[in-house]
Amino acid sequence: QVQLRESGPGLVEPSQTLSLTCTVSGGSVAANYFFWSWLRQPPGKGLEWMGAIAYSGSTYYSPSLKSRASISRDTSKNQFTLQLSSVTPEDTAVYYCARADSLYSYSDTYTPRRNHYDVWGQGTQVTVSS
Repeated sequence: QVQLRESGPGLVEPSQTLSLTCTVSGGSVAANYFFWSWLRQPPGKGLEWMGAIAYSGSTYYSPSLKSRASISRDTSKNQFTLQLSSVTPEDTAVYYCARADSLYSYSDTYTPRRNHYDVWGQGTQVTVSS
């Protein structure tokens, strides 16, 4: 019943901030005990975990993106948002939002698996180009 949907621009210019929104239906971003996550898959590469916001509002980030990524939520709209600053063409990827029931990302070397997440958005292509 829970569904997630990503939205945002498909094209962003280098040095700008990428902003994506995940809208949750059939559930609440504040519901115990879920972790609402952002992941991406660059072309020709594996799935990369970017970060998450917990039901409590606590945030967690990949060490490689911590300096540039920010995740927030709006409980009134039942949405959570990814902002990635200072983007380069290396940030071109399909971006996903997804729900996990555990904080699998506790390890600095965490590699996400599809089955760590029980609900996925459809994914959205974001291209960084001028």
